[in-house]
Formats: sequence, structure tokens, C-alpha cells
Amino acid sequence: MNRIDSPGNEKIKLAVKIAGDASRRKKEKLFFLEGLRLCRDAALTGSPIHTAFFTDSALRKNGDDIAFIAERAQRAFLVSDAVGEKLACTGSSQGIFCLCEIPERSREEALDPTGAYIALENIQDPANLGAVCRTAEALGISGAVVCGGCDIYSPKAQRAAMGSLLRLPIFTTDDLCETLLSCRERGMKLFAATPDSTAAKITEIDMNGGVIAVIGNEGNGVSEEILSLCRPMTIPMLGRAESLNASMAAAITMWEMMRPGRQDDNGQ
Repeated sequence: MNRIDSPGNEKIKLAVKIAGDASRRKKEKLFFLEGLRLCRDAALTGSPIHTAFFTDSALRKNGDDIAFIAERAQRAFLVSDAVGEKLACTGSSQGIFCLCEIPERSREEALDPTGAYIALENIQDPANLGAVCRTAEALGISGAVVCGGCDIYSPKAQRAAMGSLLRLPIFTTDDLCETLLSCRERGMKLFAATPDSTAAKITEIDMNGGVIAVIGNEGNGVSEEILSLCRPMTIPMLGRAESLNASMAAAITMWEMMRPGRQDDNGQ
């Protein structure tokens, strides 16, 4: 591995810009990962690693793992601890960093008309987005459709997802209406979560077969335009709570979508 000792090195400055700027990520088609777990996950899942950086301290502590990551990177550099501090996005960095290529996915590749998908409309908090995708992977959801909101490739979203954003099929779209209409034409059922108590209870609707369930923005919920395309559903709540956190609502929705025995409950 070659070595970089200057925080002013152009490769280091580019990595810092990609970590902090969504528009730069889009332009370069690269995203930033930090930490042993995420970088090793990228290597394990075959995510194309454009560049890897490892501090001297990290090499001493995690030599075998770093060798594994470096072998799968297009290029890898040892960096001084001072350079590692320049790259770090967290307060307790492990000194392991990767720039990975953003995958290009078509609708046909990302959406199976027989699958079960969670759609996120204008989710603003990357921690919510990451948590939803982590739960989606754990429950066996087919993938996620993301429209607007925060960048799924932000370091905070990647940390919250704990690698799930590297493994879960993700389809990003600028026009969720068009995407949902296309899915409906292919025979998929469309649902949208709402706190409206007059909507169908999520425990009583048929979500078998190909389905997309939409979770809306943290403050405003699902937009009226999207709601008009979907069957509204609500999570019954007791007490005085008016709504749930977006990631919690998504978790309950996905559990109901994938709940064992669901087909028997719906008389299928």
C-alpha cells in the first residue's frame, strides 16, 4: 500500500467532501464509509470499493481485516493518524475508511412484482432511514423505495443501517407517483400508513402477494397525492398518542407484511 501523510492531499480532501456533501456524492458517484464493520461489510457483499484508507493504529489492531478489505479495493492507502482524524466523521474513529461506488439500479432490477416493499416518502432524518432499512433486512422485506428526503448514502444513514443499506435492494425515485402507478399496473397492492382512525386497521387488511406500503415524512406524513393512489391503513393506538415515529411505524408495518400465519388470517 502507498502512504499518505498530509491532510492536504487531494485524495483526502475529496474523501472529506464526499462524506459531507450529498451533491458531491452524486457527482462523483461515490459514498463514504467509516469503521471496521461497515468497510468489512462492503468487502463481503461485493460493493465496489474505489479507495480504502487505513491508519497506522488501525493496521496494528486489525491487520487481518484490513488485508481483507485492501485486497478488494481498487486502491488502498496507509495514512497517518493525523490524516485519519481529518477523515473521521465520528468521535471515536477506528481509523478505517472506504469510498465505495454508488450502484446504478433500474426499476426492473429493484422491484419484483411478487415482492413486499417499504416505500419512504421524504424521510428527513438519516437515523430513521437507516433504522427502517435495518429492520427491513431483518424481517425479510424485498427492498425499499426511497423518494426525496435525506441521502441514503450519507455517513449517518449508513451507520444507522449498520450495513443493511449495502445489502438491501434500494430503488430511489424522483417521482413516487409514477413508480406506484407502474407497480399497480403490474398487479401490486398499494398501501399508505396514516394516523387517520377511519382508515382500515393494519391488522385487518390483506397484504399478501406483491405489495408496497408507504411511510411518509416525519412531520407531515404521506402526501395527499400519494395517499390518493393507495389504500389508507392505520396502526391502532391507545392512550393520547396521535402518531408514531416514522421508523417505528415502518417497523410495525413491515412486521404485519411479513408476519407468519398472515395468509391463514386472511382466509387465503
